[in-house]
Formats: sequence, structure tokens, C-alpha cells
Amino acid sequence: LFRCNLLALVGGGRNPKFPPNIVKIWDDHQNRAIGELMFRSAVKAVLLRRDRVVVVLEQKVYVYRFSDLKLLDQISTISNRRGLCALCPDSSSVVLACPGHKSGTVRVELYDLRKSHIVPAHESDLAAIALNQQGTRLATASEKGTLVRLFDTHTGELLRELRRGTERATINCVVFSKSTEHLACSSDKGTVHIFSLASLAKADWHGSIFSLASLAKADRGSSRQADEEGGGSSGQQKNSTSKLALLRRVLPGVPKYVESEWSFAQVHGLDPQSICAFIGQAETVAIVGADGSFTTSNFSAGGECDTRVFSRFASSVPSPPLPPPSLSVAEAPHADANSDKGEITPEVFHSMVNLSVSEAAEATSGPVS
Repeated sequence: LFRCNLLALVGGGRNPKFPPNIVKIWDDHQNRAIGELMFRSAVKAVLLRRDRVVVVLEQKVYVYRFSDLKLLDQISTISNRRGLCALCPDSSSVVLACPGHKSGTVRVELYDLRKSHIVPAHESDLAAIALNQQGTRLATASEKGTLVRLFDTHTGELLRELRRGTERATINCVVFSKSTEHLACSSDKGTVHIFSLASLAKADWHGSIFSLASLAKADRGSSRQADEEGGGSSGQQKNSTSKLALLRRVLPGVPKYVESEWSFAQVHGLDPQSICAFIGQAETVAIVGADGSFTTSNFSAGGECDTRVFSRFASSVPSPPLPPPSLSVAEAPHADANSDKGEITPEVFHSMVNLSVSEAAEATSGPVS
């Protein structure tokens, strides 16, 4: 919803204000709930855009029209305790991605084209799903946490394989930049990895003079040329690749992971439970940790990113080492963390309270808070 006065509220934590099976659409300008959706199982996630409300349960995904909360679609999924789901924000297309019926698969719904298909993304259970802003690219990670795979949402074709590391890790989030030129992922290793997707950003699934196959081939060729010439400078934002990748083409038995691309920039020393997002136009990533930390880092030069701002919003958490003088540090009261919630039968019923078509239309076009 970008800058908007509408929020989706779901009860949680040790002392929830609302039941965890109710979604309230809250208008912060009117300071009241203008709509309510009730279910028979706990809500795992809620996604909003200007014309859609998506509610994720453990084994169902429900898609509603925002203006009157009319149910438009319901999708059955494999057990989805993480509440994984992605909805592109671009108003020109409606694309949704959620877990399929089998472990490691992703169901992609192209509502504008009235088309859906299943992407066999991983062999193990999914840990993260993300769509770019235009809904043309899908990024996935599994519970193993070593790889992030990129797919074309229109064809389901595997476009790129990005390697976070060789050891298992829990992926906290995967995000695209607004231009789809970069992708970032955070893990419980306390690191955010940033990958370059410059070549993929040039391809458009609505039609391009280059096929995706030829684009990928050209990109691999340019990467090999850069490796043979010494890799180039970090400022060129080239993902690094192993020099053993050439051996796999001529020698059998060489592991496939040697062809993976590694991140060109990293942010280290973060809270293990951190999420990240791209902000502004200056190649900056913002990271928020469960310990109350907020960090922004610039990745334009590649390698270890420079920390621009560090703030702490939890006074009860031990303070980290003092940052350089150029950084700012702030303190704020501790916020209570979420606690586990019990399971509820995943059968669903819907209830709309205090919502009319006129109120919804006023809400979606109301003033910005």
C-alpha cells in the first residue's frame, strides 16, 4: 500500500489484543477498524495491495477484493507454518506465489492471464518466497539455506542459482530491490548477502528482443570473461564465481555448486534474527534485528559494506561495541516479543463486520497519514 493510512492487524504475543484468528482492517486516519475477517484457524500472514487483501493460514491462502472484501480465490497449500506467500505490488499486474501441494514446490498465480503453474524449486521444504515489484521474477530458498534460486514467473524457468554459503542456515528473508537489479537475503548466521541481478533486470516477460536463454548465456559468458581477466573491481558489482566452474564442463563428477554465483557484498555482525530491505536510491540496505537493532549499510563498493547508521530500540538488550564516531546510536524502551500460538482447525468461515462498499472505497482513497 506504500504511503497509506490502512493497516492489517492480527493479535499475537503473550497478551494479544485481538484473537489470532481475526484480521482487522484498521484505518489510522479514522482511528477505527473498518473491516474484519474471521477464520477458524490462526492467521499466519496478511499481505495488502491497493486492490487485494491476502490472508495466509497454515493450509489455505485466501484472496479478497479490497473494496468490499469479496472472496475472489482460495488456494490449498502444504502445511505452511511460516506463512510463506508473496504478492507483487505493481498495479499493472496481479501475481501471487505461495507453497504448492508438495514439499519444495511453489504455486504461481498469474491472475491477469488467468494462468497458474507449479515451480519445482527445491527438494526440501521452503524457507522463503519473494516476488519482484513487477511480478516477473520469483526468488526461493529452502530450509537447507545454502541456495537462493531465481525463476521466471511466466514460464517457471530457472534463471539463476545464487549461493549464500556451503553450511546449513535458516533464511530469515529474501528481498528484491525496486529495480530488480539486486537481491538480498538474511540468515541466522548474522549476515546479509547482496547479489547483483543487473542482467536479469533487463529482461521483461511481456516480451523482449532477447530470449531468456540467450540472455542467460550472454550473462554467463560475461561472467567467465571477467573471471579470466581477474574478476574486475568490486565497484562493478559482479557476483563472484568459482574458477572450478570450467572444470565441470570437461570433467565428470565435479559438484554442481561450483557453478553457483556468490554475493558481491555482505553485511556481517548482525542479530541472528534479522530481516532486511532496500531503501532509497543510493544502493542502501536497511536491517532490523529481533534484538531491537536498526542498521543501514551502503553496498555500492561491494565486499564488506560500510555501516552508515546504527540504532538500538531495546534498552534491555546488551549494547554492542561502540560504533565509529560517524554513526548515530539511539535507545528506546523494550518491546515485547511474539510468543508461540497453539494450532486451530484449518477450516474456514468468513465474517465481515463494520464494512460497507462506500466505507471501503473511502478507505482506499482516503487521506495519507
